[in-house]
Amino acid sequence: MTQQAEPHPIAEEAPDEATDAASGPCCGAPHRAPRDDGFGAAFCASMAALCAEIVVAATAGVLVLLSREHDGLPKGPVLIAAVALGALLLTVLLSGFVTAAAVMPALTLAGRTARARERSESALWTAGAATAVAAAVVVVFGGVAALGSLSLARPLSYPIWWGALTVVLVPAALAGRAAARRVRKRRSGSVARRVTRDGLLAWLVVGALGAGAYGTGLVSVYEPPRLTRSDLAGTWTDGRGGTVKLDSDGNAIAEGLDNFIWDGTGKDRPKDCDGSGTWTPVKDGGRVQGVSMRISSCELSRDWSVIGTEKEPRIFHEIGKPGSGKRYVLTKVVKHKNRHREK
Repeated sequence: MTQQAEPHPIAEEAPDEATDAASGPCCGAPHRAPRDDGFGAAFCASMAALCAEIVVAATAGVLVLLSREHDGLPKGPVLIAAVALGALLLTVLLSGFVTAAAVMPALTLAGRTARARERSESALWTAGAATAVAAAVVVVFGGVAALGSLSLARPLSYPIWWGALTVVLVPAALAGRAAARRVRKRRSGSVARRVTRDGLLAWLVVGALGAGAYGTGLVSVYEPPRLTRSDLAGTWTDGRGGTVKLDSDGNAIAEGLDNFIWDGTGKDRPKDCDGSGTWTPVKDGGRVQGVSMRISSCELSRDWSVIGTEKEPRIFHEIGKPGSGKRYVLTKVVKHKNRHREK
């Protein structure tokens, strides 16, 4: 008998293999994963650099402001922790925004400009692109601010803002460039971690220098003047014709004093206050912190805080919304004794 051969199983798999071969890369080239362009590493390194800049600059600013006139520091561990946490969160958010809005466009501009001129992308290209982006940001935001206020800022303010923004953007852009190049060349290590480490060291150095300056007495922390009731008595002026006389018996006489009244449109507008009333010192823990003044004829009822120095004391109250930074300040009129030499 003649036996029929069974089909070989390999023949059935041949079309699949042919299909796989046809769908594979041309000429049998090995499949490669897409190459990372370093965008994420550049973004993280830029954020780390900006965070370091903000923290170091803020620490130096606080150390300087401690010796200047200020309203006081937050008290209590809970309040201090809340302020520190809020400042840290704001720092991270701000660094991310600046990275996305300015640093990454600067890196893109540097790369495209260098390729268009058939040159290698050097650090100088990155610094130049960051400078150009800083100028563009100042122009855009300066134009928006001018349209909103219908007036231009002082001409000198624009180059100052441009220079300050350039100083901030250039280190962040260089850190981002270094991180992206490291990823593209598949080198080990993280630029963001190194920037964070160096920023922490810089922050410790600045803090140590500040602590040493205040600890040795080279610089003193500002304190409001220690005044008594008799020190508050006298004539106080706003420098524009408005005065109030505080008598030692508690009577107050105002002449042309500005009384800021809510006008219903979101602004406090001043009105002249003339008349008599009373005043009392405001104390906290036995120490005079300000003046409480009441002038019934013009409905003035204000608590004024004490600032300045013992030689030149001033009192003020805030205008507008809390935290607006606007103040109405009165300075005490000090009469100097004239000494005549005998001939």
